[in-house]
Formats: sequence, C-alpha cells, structure tokens
Amino acid sequence: MKEKKYENERGMIPLERYYQPEIETASREQIKAWQDERLVKQVQHVWDNVPYYRKKMEEKGLTPDDIQGVADLHKLPFTSKADLRDNYPDGLVAVPRSKCVRVHATSGTTGKRVMAFYTQHDIDLWTDCCARAITAVGGSEEDVCQIAYGYGMFTGGFGLHYGLQRLGCAMIPAGSGNTERHIQMIEDYGTTVLVATPSYAMHICEVGEKMGYDWEKSPLRVGLFGGEPCPPGLKAEIERRMHIVCTDNYGLTEVMGPGVSGECLAERYQQHIAEDHFLWEVIDPETGEPVGEGEMGELVLTPLCKQGIPVLRYRTHDLTAVHTEPCACGRTLARMDKVRSRSDDMLIIRGTNVFPSQIEDVLTGIEEVTPHYHIIVETRGGMDALIVETELRPEAFRDSFEAMDALRARIAEKLKGTLLVAPEVRLVEPGGIERAIGKAKHVDDRREK
Repeated sequence: MKEKKYENERGMIPLERYYQPEIETASREQIKAWQDERLVKQVQHVWDNVPYYRKKMEEKGLTPDDIQGVADLHKLPFTSKADLRDNYPDGLVAVPRSKCVRVHATSGTTGKRVMAFYTQHDIDLWTDCCARAITAVGGSEEDVCQIAYGYGMFTGGFGLHYGLQRLGCAMIPAGSGNTERHIQMIEDYGTTVLVATPSYAMHICEVGEKMGYDWEKSPLRVGLFGGEPCPPGLKAEIERRMHIVCTDNYGLTEVMGPGVSGECLAERYQQHIAEDHFLWEVIDPETGEPVGEGEMGELVLTPLCKQGIPVLRYRTHDLTAVHTEPCACGRTLARMDKVRSRSDDMLIIRGTNVFPSQIEDVLTGIEEVTPHYHIIVETRGGMDALIVETELRPEAFRDSFEAMDALRARIAEKLKGTLLVAPEVRLVEPGGIERAIGKAKHVDDRREK
C-alpha cells in the first residue's frame, strides 16, 4: 500500500506516522472501554482524597458506586475556574505534597492564579500526549527544535519541551524575547521546528523581513503553535511569508497543559483528542445540557489518569464541535474543531452578541489589511461603542485621504453586515499595532463594570 503523505514546498511528510499506534488507531469500542475503566478509578481517587469533591458529590446524593462508566458522567458536578481559585493554592491536591514534583499556574495577571500540581506519573502522561501531537505533524528525532515560549509558571514551554525531548529531537530552549537572536539561531543551528505562540511567530517573521532575512531559504519546516488560537488568516499569512507548515495543539493548565489535542496533517482545522486520558463533552453553555455530535458548544474535559489535581467535568468555556468519524490520517481518536472563540469572550454590544472571531473572519477577507487587529469597547453617552483598529499592509497605504476613507468605510460596512452592529473602524499604519511576545490580547473592554 502506498504511504499517504502531506506535501508542501519543504517536502513530504508521512500522514500515517504515530507515536503510540496501539492507542491512536484503537477501535471506538476499545477507547470506550478504557474510558469506562479509568473514569471509575478516577472518581474513587477523587472521593478518597479530595474533601471538596466528596462534599460536592454527597450534596448530589452520589457515591463512587453510582459511577459505573461514561454513561454516568452527567451525574457528577461541573468544575469551574472559580472553584479552582476558591481552593487556592492546594485545596484540590489529591496526593501528599511529597509526591508532587512540579507546580505550574495559569498565566492570568489578576486575582488568585489557578495552580496545577503534578506527580511524576502526571509528567510522564503529559510527555506522551505532547509527543503524540508532535509526531502527528511530522516531528521526529531528525528535527532541531527551537522553543520561543517563556519558561516559568506557564505550562506551554515545558510540556512541548518534554514531548520533543522524548522523541529525541535536538532541543534549543531559547525562551521568548530577543527576537533578532532567535532568527540568528534558526540560521546558525539549522532549526527545523519553531515552537511559539502564533502571534510571536508572526513577530519573528516580520523582524526577520526587516533584517533582510530570506525565509524561503531558511531551514524551518514546521511551526508548532499553541498558547492562543491561531485564526485561519494569521495561519495563512505565516505559511505564506515564512514558507512553513503551521500546526496547532490545544491544552490548558487546569486539566494538564498542551497536548490535550493536536492537529494532524490530514485535517488542518481539527485536532485529535487524547481520549484515553481526557474524557470530553460538548454542552450548551447556557443550559449545561449536551449537544449533538458535530454541533457547536462548550467543551468540558475530565482528566482520566491525572493524580495531582484530578478535576471533574471542567468547563473550559472554549467553543468547539467534536467528531468521531474516521480520519484520513488513520487515527481513530475523536477530532475537535479548532477553538476560535470562548463563551466568556463574547461581547454584548447594545444587546447584540459579538465574538472577536467574527471580526477576525471579516478582516481576513480584506486584502489591504494584515491579520493584526485591536478591539476597543467603551461607553459614549451611556451607549456601548465598538472600535476596531486594523493594520494596513504597506502596499495598501495611500497618501490620498479619500482613498483611505473609502477603504475604512468599506471595512466598516463589511463588519456591520456580519456583526449587526455598526463599528468605528480605525486604520493603523503598517507595524502600528503592538506585537505580543506571549499571548496576544485583542480586546480592551473599557466599559465600567
């Protein structure tokens, strides 16, 4: 049988390349059996070792005997980020502190952080999940991998570092910042895989162009991105200008970190979930009731094997749909649509629901502007005002006020047609929107709370 491959200008990458083929190509029946067995054990672990969850279950009249498998999952209580913060720092830890070998935290800058405690078992599990995601996009021991994430409490850099190391890749833990140095290392060390947030990868690209670096001749082959959503427009822009394949993975500190799901090269806008370790649900964010397979809703995750902090039914607020039909890459693990928006990112503007992803989609279709944008919401005369700042491409800039005003009006009209709210559009000079080294912040809500 001829091997299936993904082709781009850098060469051919096998589609059917697996890290743990016995898991990644298991039957749906086997996956369900693993999930049933592991959920029962995890609920018992939580009941025995986390007083908070034991109390929550008792309030619902539940004992571990009531949970015999995935079919009983709906009986268990949801967990929110507020629950994790209320139990700061270690109220949900299910093992003795002496068994915890690593502590991470969410990247939030206000209030109590959400803490994550890991046993060595958890670190090993995390490593395997990341190694799967990396292998799925062609990563191997032949690669030189440069990590442009910050190393610290943030989980991103460490999780992917572990996975790359497990595969035998040559590792360059460069960290974030000092962008010119990153470009020099790519050239000097022959870096083939760049690990970064998509916004910082775009910044590296732009800085390199200003330095006169020819990305078409660079050794880079793959961008391994995470930490924030990568909109289709930004993905296409990076691929076009850096001449690489841009790939995404998904994860969150509350349940593990990166590696919860990752894309393959057969389905570029979906990601395979590590279903043997993470039980997924998709619910209506308003009612909490499940939606049908393939329907959009809020993703809920239950880690099945995590020892340190074994959360139950964690509400991510990320909006997606999940599909279980076979994939062309040969994997049988369910695929989630790439997360574009969050239920709690929704802006209510004069009674109308507006998502940043809607604005991204409109701007992506306008050739005169870059993928960089900034949304401001403020109050004027007691009414909400929506301002969209969008950055011009150098070739689109005109000295004529009339030409620029016509472009601004055209963008405003397109946004109004999609959002059903008339925004104020501001055209920003090329390079005028601040680039992010870490996660990009697109929304500035200045309304009084």
